[in-house]
Amino acid sequence: MIVMKFGGSSVEDATAISRLVSVVRTQLDRHPVVVVSAMGKTTNALLECARLAATGELGAAYYKLETISAHHFNTASQLTLPDEIGSLRKALNKRFDDICSVLVEIDKAGQLTPRSSDAISSNGELLSSLIVAAAMRAEGIDGVWVDVRPAMQTNDDFTRAVVRFDTANPELKSLFTRALSEGGVPVTQGFIGSTAGVVTTTIGRGGSDYSASIIGAALDAEEIQIWTDVDGIMTTDPRIVPETVKVKVISFAEAAELAYFGAKVLHPSTLLPAMVKDIPVRVCNSRRPETAGTAIVRHSPPSNALLKAIAFKRGISIINVASDRMLMAHGFLARLFEVFNKHETSVDMVATSEVSVSMTLDDTRRLDQIIADLQEFGDVVVERDQALICLVGENLKFTPGIAARIFSSIKQINVSMISHGASAINVSFIVNGTDVEQAVKGLHQEFFSEFDAETFDAPSVRQAGAPG
Repeated sequence: MIVMKFGGSSVEDATAISRLVSVVRTQLDRHPVVVVSAMGKTTNALLECARLAATGELGAAYYKLETISAHHFNTASQLTLPDEIGSLRKALNKRFDDICSVLVEIDKAGQLTPRSSDAISSNGELLSSLIVAAAMRAEGIDGVWVDVRPAMQTNDDFTRAVVRFDTANPELKSLFTRALSEGGVPVTQGFIGSTAGVVTTTIGRGGSDYSASIIGAALDAEEIQIWTDVDGIMTTDPRIVPETVKVKVISFAEAAELAYFGAKVLHPSTLLPAMVKDIPVRVCNSRRPETAGTAIVRHSPPSNALLKAIAFKRGISIINVASDRMLMAHGFLARLFEVFNKHETSVDMVATSEVSVSMTLDDTRRLDQIIADLQEFGDVVVERDQALICLVGENLKFTPGIAARIFSSIKQINVSMISHGASAINVSFIVNGTDVEQAVKGLHQEFFSEFDAETFDAPSVRQAGAPG
């Protein structure tokens, strides 16, 4: 049994969904469970409807919803059997009626709460999965629509709910084992779940990949496939470096570092359930299904390549706290980081001296509150619009001369923080956001002027338009 997850670009219209069905057909003998995202840009459009309703513009919200509705009905009409189109339209109409009801509630309340946000945004996956299942049936595949919400149980932290694995895992196994035993291809949703009280939740933007991994782990899948619009994990973002190439095989640890530090192909949480069960993850291109993609495994084979890839995150803020109270004081850092715990904000990098500490974060939603609390410890200075660059490869920590090669290749660029040694496979540093493209180009030229054929596809294999 395998899990096949298809992202928004793989279900964006009738043409994309037809490709999806063709891809699934080639793997029917592996008993797939299909997990889908919302049709491209649908989630953002639904949330815009909600924001319009919250500001008293209910008419504008309805008008925008009509555009969303028209696209879904038009796509459905192109893919569905004539004798099924009536029942599918009824099911789609039910979803849009529910959306309208929530919009009315938001309009009356005059605000968009996290709970109502989830009630709106969750519909993208519900709509797309209905259409994909019908499209499969139209092509002779027994696509069975499965509502994942009752099984994917979470807490009630709406918009970023946490899955309750102790209850979700057995429920998911029971739900999909039953569906598979009947001989069909289950088609279900990523991104969404529900509380014990059966209130719909979402597990955060990008959570469809994570959902697929959770389902795969619960079912002890043979493989989890992430189908997107790029050939796999690339050596860096091909929009910056056209010469980038695909990595054939990479370890869980390397892929997790890349995802966390900016590579867009995978959501940072995706690999965790797969790693626990040692289930290989493969990143594939639904527009080029003949390519092998990138395999992510527990231990990648020996490689002559020092680096596997370069990732980066823009929009980083550095918080510098200077205080004489740090000098010779135990417990100071613990109290300092309690501020970030209080505001549920993660820190990426940390650097300390005798009387100061610098920290980076990319989640700035609560930055003002964090700064206010940190001012109790000392002087606080914030540097905004920075970028974090991360180089990932096996045994970087134990490679003599690696730092010299890195920084000589970007010697014209100022580096404000460096992390080397905290991880054996990761060297990270901060540059100004305006310098990130120049830095990535210099680093890629330094480390990928030659390619190990066992690790990378031939340099002639190029693609543009998506980050690695």
